[in-house]
Amino acid sequence: MTTKTEQAHIQKAFQERMDEDELMNCMRCGFCLPSCPTYIESGQQETQSPRGRIALMKAVVDGLIEPDEEVERSLSLCLGCRACEQVCPSGVRYGHLLEEARNIIAQHKRMPLHVRLVRKLVFAGLFPYQERMRKATAFLGWYQRSGLRAIVRKTGLLRLLPASFRQMERVLPDVPTAKEMKNRPHRLNPDEPAKKRVAFFTGCLMDTMFMTTNDATMRLLQLAGCEVIIPPSQGCCGALHGHGGEKEMAKELAKRNIAAFEQLDVDYIVTNAGGCGAFLLEYDHLLKDDPEWCDRAAAFAAKIKDVSEVLVELEFHQLPLRVAPQTITYQDSCHLRNVMKTASAPRRLLRAIEGAEFREMKDADRCCGSAGIYNLVEPEMSMQILDYKMEMAKQTKATTIVTANPGCLLQMKLGIERAGLTESVRAVHIVDLLLEAAEGAQAVREEERIRQTS
Repeated sequence: MTTKTEQAHIQKAFQERMDEDELMNCMRCGFCLPSCPTYIESGQQETQSPRGRIALMKAVVDGLIEPDEEVERSLSLCLGCRACEQVCPSGVRYGHLLEEARNIIAQHKRMPLHVRLVRKLVFAGLFPYQERMRKATAFLGWYQRSGLRAIVRKTGLLRLLPASFRQMERVLPDVPTAKEMKNRPHRLNPDEPAKKRVAFFTGCLMDTMFMTTNDATMRLLQLAGCEVIIPPSQGCCGALHGHGGEKEMAKELAKRNIAAFEQLDVDYIVTNAGGCGAFLLEYDHLLKDDPEWCDRAAAFAAKIKDVSEVLVELEFHQLPLRVAPQTITYQDSCHLRNVMKTASAPRRLLRAIEGAEFREMKDADRCCGSAGIYNLVEPEMSMQILDYKMEMAKQTKATTIVTANPGCLLQMKLGIERAGLTESVRAVHIVDLLLEAAEGAQAVREEERIRQTS
């Protein structure tokens, strides 16, 4: 419950910090409404739409309403998918407004003790420190490999956890060992004369829980003709902090990453996670008021590029790619599509795979409901959105659902589990499927060579 004193502080901060010009840019035309998953799933409640949320922010700034629980609830229930920005005729930067509003509330509202402790543990104590991320992931690996997971599931101990956490536990990938996570490369040579020299942003979760996907990404870049530089001093991108109201911590993480990459002579800084890439791309906005860092942030952001765009530029799709016969569909990562503007490159790569029939999913550009940790903190709305997504996926009759972001990947795996399709449908990251296809084509060529020489 927000106290009157807290509301007064929040209102004052809104009036001082919210971009009133951006708020005024909203013409209230309603073009954003059909693109907003929470507006649709809430039964078309105006306060659960981008237009409605902007109106609430503006009303707080103008002193017409207090920043009460209803305002906070409306902002909390937003996915932050930014699909509204793609259809807005005025070009309102809704995502920037949302993050600033959430940051103001997080700064001035005293949250319950357990919430403060969890936020401090996750945002300040875990994600900024890659070694701690490795240890936490190693513990998860021990849980998976020691037999404890089987015991916990068999005895029903998982029922002590909220349903959303129980569901997520079932779809987590089998993670690498501590030794594997420490043995990471700093530089890789291309398989052919270098066409590009790139740096690879490894991320925090991507280089621990999803390490095999990072390995696949680096291997694809080598096959495409890239020299790959992996600076060891990089860390978490800060997206979860920025989206969760911890803007100052996000800024510190941004500065650390800029310093890690800015001295490298590279063509691109390559990412393989839509959420991370989008936040990295907007470091210039995050640090726009910092005279020491604003230009450095802009130079950094100018080099950010998703791996799919790099692969298409280097004509990786012209190489032999082959998988066992299957039907595939693609679920867009919201931030990859809506912020990084990458939508055609992944599809072009997927259509190039021999043996795979690509079928476009209806509303592939609508959020899957993952949205960082949204599926854990807002499970009811998240599952409503996911269930719709799975209905669209089932209509394609796909046996492989492809996406380009770790959160989306886990969400789609959860959707497959909820729909009872685990025996017939899988979810994969696009780079894992592309490496599978490249190795599949290589295996066919090797079999042909052996047959010709025998």
